[in-house]
Amino acid sequence: MATDYDAPRKTEDDSESIEALKERVPDKASGSIDNEDADNPSGFELPGADLSDIELDVVVLPPQEDEFTCMSCFLVKHRSQIAEESGPGFICLECAA
Repeated sequence: MATDYDAPRKTEDDSESIEALKERVPDKASGSIDNEDADNPSGFELPGADLSDIELDVVVLPPQEDEFTCMSCFLVKHRSQIAEESGPGFICLECAA
């Protein structure tokens, strides 16, 4: 059976009016957008602003048994990334390349 792709398609779902569709779509100019950023609870800060009164909560974990600190880039890496052992410690594969 040949299909005419240029012919308008009508189904039972097309009976809904344009007005009904417009009511379902939220109005973009309603202003219900939340500009508050979860990472910046005090609002938007300008570059160079004084941030000395803000406390940061950071959890620092000690190196695990399967990790080492590269003596070249000082990043904590997995033991599988050891390329060589230098005098004070290990060098990672990226720094050895």
